[in-house]
Amino acid sequence: MPRAGALRRATPEDNVLSQTIPAAASAAAKVAPMTPQGPAAETDVTSETLLARILASLDDDKAEDVVTIDLRGRSSVADYMVVCSGRSSRQVGAIAEKLMDRLKEEFGRVCKVEGKDQGDWVLVDTADVIVHIFRPEVREFYQLEKMWMPGAAGFGAGRA
Repeated sequence: MPRAGALRRATPEDNVLSQTIPAAASAAAKVAPMTPQGPAAETDVTSETLLARILASLDDDKAEDVVTIDLRGRSSVADYMVVCSGRSSRQVGAIAEKLMDRLKEEFGRVCKVEGKDQGDWVLVDTADVIVHIFRPEVREFYQLEKMWMPGAAGFGAGRA
C-alpha cells in the first residue's frame, strides 16, 4: 500500500539494520494468543501485531537466526522485513506453510508465496511484513541483510 512520499530516493544513511525485536515482545505474543477473527479483520491488523505473530510463529517452528529489519519510512513495499533460516529444505517449506496457515486462520490474511516448492529460499509476502526463509547456505550466498546495513555495496557508500 503506497504511502505519501514513497518516491523518495534512499540514501546510505537510510539503510540501517534495525534492532531485532526483543524476546519479550515475542514471548508476549505467545502468552496472549490471538483469536481467530475472520477475513473481515484483515484490515484491522497493524503491522506491529502482524510482526509479533510472525515472530512467534517462526519461534514455534524453530526458525534460526531471525533478524527483523524496520522498513518504515524507507520503502513503500512493506513496514518490516524478517529474514530467518531453516536447517533443511523440508523445514524451510514447513516454516512457510505453517506461517501462512496461522496468518490465514487468525487474521484472514492470504499471503503470496514464492519458492516453496524448491525449499531453498521461500518468500512470504503478507503485505505489511515480508518474510524470507532460507536454507543456511543460500542465506550466506545472498547475504540479504547486508543490503540494508549502512555502507553496504550498491548504495553509493564512500569507498577508498
